Amino acid sequence: MPYLFTSESVSEGHPDKIADQISDALIDNFLAFDPRSKVACETLVTTGQVVLAGEVKSETYLDVQLIARQVINRIGYTKGEYMFDGNSCGVLSAIHEQSPDINQGVDRAHPEEQGAGDQGMMFGYATTETDNFMPLALELSHRILIELAALRRENKHIQYLRPDAKSQVTIEYSDDNQPLRIDTIVISTQHDDFAEETAMLARIKEDMIGILIPRLKAKLKPEIQALFDDKITYHINPTGKFVIGGPHGDTGLTGRKIIVDTYGGKGAHGGGAFSGKDPSKVDRSAAYATRHIAKNMVAAGVADEMLVQVSYAIGVAKPMGIYVNTYGTAKVNMTDGEIAKKVGEIFDMRPYAIEQRLKLRNPIYEETAAYGHMGRKNEIVTKTFRNPYGSTKTLEVELFTWEKLDYVDKVKKEFGL
Repeated sequence: MPYLFTSESVSEGHPDKIADQISDALIDNFLAFDPRSKVACETLVTTGQVVLAGEVKSETYLDVQLIARQVINRIGYTKGEYMFDGNSCGVLSAIHEQSPDINQGVDRAHPEEQGAGDQGMMFGYATTETDNFMPLALELSHRILIELAALRRENKHIQYLRPDAKSQVTIEYSDDNQPLRIDTIVISTQHDDFAEETAMLARIKEDMIGILIPRLKAKLKPEIQALFDDKITYHINPTGKFVIGGPHGDTGLTGRKIIVDTYGGKGAHGGGAFSGKDPSKVDRSAAYATRHIAKNMVAAGVADEMLVQVSYAIGVAKPMGIYVNTYGTAKVNMTDGEIAKKVGEIFDMRPYAIEQRLKLRNPIYEETAAYGHMGRKNEIVTKTFRNPYGSTKTLEVELFTWEKLDYVDKVKKEFGL
């Protein structure tokens, strides 16, 4: 019997995502001027206020208030009527030095012996369901909001949009796990005030279904377009009026959207957030590394679907273990345990090796903090940073290195494919 599966996404203007983007902008600025920086930075946003807290070990000094304001303005909170805007909000910093008790477990005389920054388990996942090896429901949820943000910034076809938004997509699957059709799409978008609420709801629904969805469909492959039919149930701003939003409507915190950040409920999640953490924290770096493994393994044809887990003890370089689940889709004559053993031979999962392999000591993190950390485009960009002393750093960096299919040939060779 067919079944339904749902994933959600939130926009860059969602309060929790504002917090993530500020935290990761701080990470980038610290790494730009001191690549050895150790940072754990949490952000809280609420009506007219930003609070920064965390621990830092770095040779550089930053104007954290200015960085936070720049992020808020870039997202689009630039008007006083939003009750939260980058030029007038208060910014309180409670950032202090990292505990030496933690640092002694990470730093080593020989870099390759660097210990994990914390204990825990991390998961990576990949599936042949989409071209970027991501679950379809999550991919569509992200794409809806990316297109909605583009419409907001164009301010041409739809002129009432504000930055806060959420989406949700429910896919109907066959018994053999193939997507059959899109069952339900939910879109909630913040908007300017309207004179009359009934007319407002009708106008927003008409624009979402008549402008946003066709623009999205036009950018999808024909086989994905075919999943859109006239039987889709749409819930557009189902609670009604959504003028009060962003941090004025809901307090935002770093790290509260970890399922949006990863696989939309598919696979698994170890529980640790990513944003605001430098790559010595395996919550972040090992989650990227396991995604890199899963994606390359699936792309190489080892399986159609794969979950990879790695676990660590704080201060210990070598992982506690590697686990693989192919959900019965393996195309090699090996058990999942045998596949996991070979994964450990192909990929060095010590924290320092992950940092080097994926180039994680570069300022590449602000781009990850909205619309998912996984399934994104691997590309080289130029970024410029300025510190309070007038120094400028312009760097060419590679984004989303964990999305590269650079191990496919090696995996094929090792597995005889």
